[in-house]
Formats: sequence, C-alpha cells, structure tokens
Amino acid sequence: MKVTDKTIAVTGGGNGIGRELVLGLLERGARVAALDISEDGLKATLDRAGSRSDRLSTHVVDITDRAAVEALPAAIIAEHGQVDGLINCAGVIQPFVPLIDLDYPSIERVMAINFWGLMHTTKAFLPYLVARPSAHIVNVSSMGGFIPVPGQTVYGASKAAVKLLTEGLHSELAETPVSVTVVFPGAIHTEITKNSGVEMHGKPDAATADQSKHKMTSAPDAARIILDGMERDAYRVTVGKDATMLDRLARLSPRRSAALIQKKMKDLLD
Repeated sequence: MKVTDKTIAVTGGGNGIGRELVLGLLERGARVAALDISEDGLKATLDRAGSRSDRLSTHVVDITDRAAVEALPAAIIAEHGQVDGLINCAGVIQPFVPLIDLDYPSIERVMAINFWGLMHTTKAFLPYLVARPSAHIVNVSSMGGFIPVPGQTVYGASKAAVKLLTEGLHSELAETPVSVTVVFPGAIHTEITKNSGVEMHGKPDAATADQSKHKMTSAPDAARIILDGMERDAYRVTVGKDATMLDRLARLSPRRSAALIQKKMKDLLD
C-alpha cells in the first residue's frame, strides 16, 4: 500500500525506530497518528516533524490498557477523517538474566507490552481497516523472534508470538483489502535498553554486543527499509545484514545458528 494521503497509526512513535517511522511516513506524504506512553517523547517527535506537523497527531497511551486503546481509532478518525494503517513498533526487552532468575513482574511486563499491547491495537483497529479500500498492518517482531539470545528468552518468546500472530493474520486477511507484513530487525542503534528500564551494569546489550565487528543499522535506515517493505506489500522484511544472514541460517540449521549466537552473546550472562 502506498502511504501517500493515507492515515497511519504508529505505536512507539516517541522514540527509536517508531519515531523514524513517523517522520518517514510524513516525508512520503502520509498523515500520521503517533502513539506512545511518553508525552515528552511524542513532543520531541512533533518538534522533529517541523513544517510537516500539520499532518501529525500525537496520542499519549499505555497500550497495555485495553480500554484506552479501544478509544484510539475514533479519536484518530476525528482528527484525520480516516485510518488506513497500523504499525506496531512499541516494545521492550527484559533484564539480561536467565529465565531461572527472571522474576514474574518482569516476565509479565514484557508480554503485556510486546504481545498484549500489540493484540489490543490490532483488535481495536482491524474493524476499521477491513472497511477501507486498501489498508495495511505492519508488526515489528525481532531477530530474537526466530533465534534465541541468552538472557532474552522471554523477550524472544514475545517476539516469536508476534511473528506467528502476524503470519496468521496474513492468511486470515488474504481475501480482504488489508495487507500484512512482519518485520525482523537485527541490531539497531536505538535506546531500547534505557527505554526498557534495563540496567546493564557495564555489560553490552543485545543491540550493541559485538558492534566492533558488525555495524549496526541506524534507526532512520531501519525505518526506510520497513516503509519500503510496507509499500510493496512484503510478506516479511528483515532489517540489517545480521538479521538477513541469521534468518537464512536459522532456517537451514536451527541448532547451529542457536549455538553461534550462544557463543557470541554468552557474555551477557557472565
């Protein structure tokens, strides 16, 4: 779906890839509703939009609050006259500890945001999207959704759930006007660790580990790749050379790829 003159809702629009998606959509001529729990983050996105801010609305919302999310489509339609797309980009990682040491509140928080938040927005917007002449849902999973990372097992499980949910939606909506895309970012230069409230105590995080050997993808480049995929109605999009390579390896040799990541990332748990 070409995004020019379309209205797209973007979760996580107050920082990182989500903010760059908002700005990229505006650059391509879309109207955008940016959703985020951080009012300050949304204000910063609005400032970055500059002269294009007349096509941008901001909505402070906790996507784990189903009632608040269910009120969003009507608010966005009141602002923009329509809603044609949804990009689910909001997400958090877990503390870098093995499952045996991970407390239940941390587990529940990751699943509440990464899975249930995405479920809330998808269920809330879907009735409006299927009524449009053309529409699109983009769900951002993760490289961690198809390959295990030590100390991020619950995060990976949440993103694997996003993968299968999105692929199921694609099949269910095949004969409707709604296209569906799943996205697998690799190591992206964002502040997800800080924004997730995870303390590293001097350890590298999953996004920055081994960056001396492998160049990370910038958030603007990641957003461009995602939007290019959206506009060509791609089934799946990998973001970064690392995600593309490991996607292939994981399908060819799952155990070998898991061992490779375990070896490279085991310092996270030292």
